[in-house]
Amino acid sequence: MCEGLRGRERIVFDMSEEILNPSVIVPENTTETVSATVAAEQDEPAESFGDAFAAYEAEHKQPKRGEGEGPRQIEATVVTLDAESVFLDIGFKTEGVLARTAFPDNADEVKAGDKLLVTVRGRNAEGYYELSKIRVAQPTDWTSLQKAFDEKTPVAGVVTAVVKGGVTVDVGVRAFMPASRTGTRDAAELAKLVGQSVTVNIIKLDTEEDDVVVDRRSIVEAQAKEHAAAKLSSLNEGDIVEGQVRSLTSYGAFIDLGGIDGLLHVSDISWSRVNAPEEVLEVGQELRLKVLKVDAAANRVSLGLKQLQAEPWDAVPTKYVVGQRVTGTVSRLMDFGAFVELEPGIEGLIHVSEMSWVKKVRKPSDMLTEGESVEAVVLSIDPTQKRIGLGLKQALGDPWADVAEKFGVGSQVEGPVTRTTKFGAFVQIAEGVEGLVHISEIVADKRLNHPEDAVRVGEVVKAQVLGIDSEKRQIKLSIKQLIPTGLDEYLEEHSEGDAVSGRVVKVSGDTATVELGEGIRVTCKVSSVAPAAVASTGGGLDLSALGSMLKDKWKSGPAAAGASTGLEAGQVRSFKISKLDKDAKVIELALA
Repeated sequence: MCEGLRGRERIVFDMSEEILNPSVIVPENTTETVSATVAAEQDEPAESFGDAFAAYEAEHKQPKRGEGEGPRQIEATVVTLDAESVFLDIGFKTEGVLARTAFPDNADEVKAGDKLLVTVRGRNAEGYYELSKIRVAQPTDWTSLQKAFDEKTPVAGVVTAVVKGGVTVDVGVRAFMPASRTGTRDAAELAKLVGQSVTVNIIKLDTEEDDVVVDRRSIVEAQAKEHAAAKLSSLNEGDIVEGQVRSLTSYGAFIDLGGIDGLLHVSDISWSRVNAPEEVLEVGQELRLKVLKVDAAANRVSLGLKQLQAEPWDAVPTKYVVGQRVTGTVSRLMDFGAFVELEPGIEGLIHVSEMSWVKKVRKPSDMLTEGESVEAVVLSIDPTQKRIGLGLKQALGDPWADVAEKFGVGSQVEGPVTRTTKFGAFVQIAEGVEGLVHISEIVADKRLNHPEDAVRVGEVVKAQVLGIDSEKRQIKLSIKQLIPTGLDEYLEEHSEGDAVSGRVVKVSGDTATVELGEGIRVTCKVSSVAPAAVASTGGGLDLSALGSMLKDKWKSGPAAAGASTGLEAGQVRSFKISKLDKDAKVIELALA
């Protein structure tokens, strides 16, 4: 019996030894018949059966173990190309296929009609033959396995089953491939390998123990590296590519570009501020991106998403002007101020000095919180530096703009004491407006060492406006001006024309100073004084006033300029109130 292999068909020839072996004894009654038959066949011009069988064997026999190296490389012809693959005529009924990434520059230089050597690896799901540009030997016996092991050349095999710790592979003999060396990520992918043709490296060969261990991962990694190099060489800065988000990190996202990863940095995701990539991206998301930089030496590709959108700052000069009121959201707080997002990609800064008219802001959190919506005024714009200065207090209005109209000199105001210093006390008379009460204007009847001897922070007081300087933003106030004094009481008790008594304090030229009471001194024109003795109210001598004078030991000064008229310092005389102005607190006298 003989066997011949042709593809997967087995042809069996059953030839009796009587025919093929002449030494076999045959019955006598058949000798003549056999001899006649053999003689007849020898006389025929046609080839013998033995020649035909030998020809069949030569045509269909499979190589024995150790004979040849398995599948040889085939010269293939490029038929056509598409976006991902190159299709080749390999002389079979079905075409073969190679990925474009297997060629330099992503097969940009490949065209129909080109010739190249390939090796058939198997068939894919679409029925095309999967090809390789690398010649892969198909071991047939231990000798060929030993040669592949020694020369570290890859061999072809078929995954036959999943076993504990890995899979079995038929590489001419039964071999074991650990799960860690299969190049798969999980058990599901491992199971899909069963029945597939694979290319592996022999990493252990023990002929005595029939122990063969193979590795596919190194082949997969080498192919991936080759594919990545080809993909990397095909990319240029400015290219528009499509990819899928593979993973997210705190600093960005890794994008699968089809065999090679690119980094989309968090700063290149959006023109607006992105604190974390997961806020706007998710794993598996398909994106259209721009290649920002290709570093072939480091195998790095930098990608940008926002670069495919319009640059917001291009429209800033025409969209915003100084003095414009804008609304935005506080995006972040810093020690020196708060950033406010006016629109995606456009932020302005409110410096701490521009936050309040009323108080000195030490930190932005005293006034604002992140996420808060605020209204501000544009103070400055610098498109080249991409900076916008904003003012928060300006949006509230300048309280000093109408101070002069609201608080005139002499008017009465009221407010709390906000702070004190050694030279006075500050009083808030309106939102954002403070006035200073000098220490000398707090009380009238005594000298203070410190304002807190008379007033306390938070105490509400009344004061009179003494002066306003709008440019310097200063207001002078007086508390003592509103506290009733002896003069106030005197003004309330007298009127013009009243006859009063007073002591002449001083005579200077044509004017005399007369004291009407403690702390009440007024003027009297000397020219209006006639020579007379010490006068008294009602025409008689004012003995009570004279007694008071003597009791206080008033001394007469030197003769005044008006002595010729009889008016001298130290005299107690009777006078008539010629003028009394309660508002101006002015009294003028004439001799009665």
